[in-house]
Amino acid sequence: MRLLERMRKEWFMIGIVLAIAGAKLKPSIGVNGGPLKPEITVSYIAVATIFFNSGLSLKTEELTSALVHIKLHLFIQIFTLAFFPATIWLFLQLLSITPINEWLLKGLQTVGCMPPPVSSAVILTKAVGGNEAAAIFNSAFGSFLGIVITPLLLLLFLGSSSSVPFTSIFSQLFMTVVVPLIIGQIVRRYIKDWLEREKLPLGAVSSSVLLLIIYTTFCDTFSNPSIDLDTVSLVLVLLIIFSVQLSFMLLTFLFSTRNNSGFTPADTVAIIFCSTHKSLTLGIPMLKIVFAGHEHLSLISVPLLIYHPVQILLGSVLVPTIKSWMVSRQKILSSSEHHVVLSYRE
Repeated sequence: MRLLERMRKEWFMIGIVLAIAGAKLKPSIGVNGGPLKPEITVSYIAVATIFFNSGLSLKTEELTSALVHIKLHLFIQIFTLAFFPATIWLFLQLLSITPINEWLLKGLQTVGCMPPPVSSAVILTKAVGGNEAAAIFNSAFGSFLGIVITPLLLLLFLGSSSSVPFTSIFSQLFMTVVVPLIIGQIVRRYIKDWLEREKLPLGAVSSSVLLLIIYTTFCDTFSNPSIDLDTVSLVLVLLIIFSVQLSFMLLTFLFSTRNNSGFTPADTVAIIFCSTHKSLTLGIPMLKIVFAGHEHLSLISVPLLIYHPVQILLGSVLVPTIKSWMVSRQKILSSSEHHVVLSYRE
């Protein structure tokens, strides 16, 4: 089993490299309107597949227990939609005196305003073995909150306003997240014994879908026109995004592992990914609507196009490290509880 797990990780990392290389060589294939039609295959089919798999493999009692974990949900949503954008705004006040392109900096602020994604955080949490039910709940719930809160945050921090088609975005979320998850749960009720007996490679399917998302994301990144974009600003923004992502992952880890935090190691894994990941699927359509007709829309979009693959790459690279910590921490806690029980009996 360990050999198979190692081979699957190596295959996935090789797949990431090939996906990026393929996007660089021929980005026109995976861009919106291209032969792959990612506006359909990714935005609808890929995301729906991921959540159907999650519904199919997730035990109902685990999802039910996740719904009542209010403290965990509050932590993730407040960090994602309040602390994250406010901290980025303060950071950008310092960066505003640098020669970095001002529209790229505005793009960094839009990244902070985005809701969590509906796929990558769930897959990475599952890959580590964390609280998948909490990741699913917060990805879906955060996306619904983002439909309302993200445009308000953009208005607050950037002063740009426009009418947002809440109905169409809500419908897409409902059809690609809620419905597949419910269908997966219903199907599981009838074939649960068969699923547990056959051990279908649902994780491998989700990983393959994630590779498709990575590929189409990099296609958008490589094909995005960089109007008035100097190389120095782009490199600095890339470094800033890496630094922000790592810093927030460390911050959520420290917050959620404090004494008396009430979070388990599996909860911490979900918190790390769900609190720091941002949605490209929801973000780009919102930016195109809020900044409709804006001459610098492409520059504003660049940081989000960079942030999305960065969060997936960093998450994938850190999966073994985070998993090792979680397993060791669980063993320590289990051992401590065992000693407490023995002491009580004595």
